[in-house]
Amino acid sequence: MDFLINHIEALIFCAPGPIKLSELRNCLSEMFNADVPEEDILGAIAKLDEKYASDEFSFQIFKLGGGYQFMSKPAYQSSIGILLKQQSKKRLSTSAMETLSIIAYKQPIAKPEIENIRGVNCDYAIQKLLDKGLVDILGKGESVGRPIIYGTSQKFMEYFGINDLSELPTPKDFAQEVNSIGEIPEN
Repeated sequence: MDFLINHIEALIFCAPGPIKLSELRNCLSEMFNADVPEEDILGAIAKLDEKYASDEFSFQIFKLGGGYQFMSKPAYQSSIGILLKQQSKKRLSTSAMETLSIIAYKQPIAKPEIENIRGVNCDYAIQKLLDKGLVDILGKGESVGRPIIYGTSQKFMEYFGINDLSELPTPKDFAQEVNSIGEIPEN
């Protein structure tokens, strides 16, 4: 069983993002010319989880984005945060973050709807989000002009450490209303 654990460890390590159970199974089945049961793969992942739970390691396997990925442990968040802060010249602007939030919560959504909520042109923000791979083009709408429809990408899920959009905070999760973009104030 150690050989299976080692192969799974190598696959998770070398994958550019979270690797799904189905991808692991397909790769291993081709490698060994035999069907590898999911329970064997999950058992091996559990043993790897146990191995990396030790304080000897600064990283462990996390399940996110529908797959498995090595990531640093929360205890090292401060030092990694300092490094990332020093390298943070590529952060999202406030307008890009607002646009991304609207897309995440209202998807699938067209640019005119985003602009209606924000009250300003969103061409630049949407282009930046597309460039960073956080947003995908899902198709064209049926309304007049057939506007492009946007939604969040798999990279969005990985970036924010979620497996499903249902894990996004709901409005009741916010202590107080921070922003009322697109809302008409009551008189």
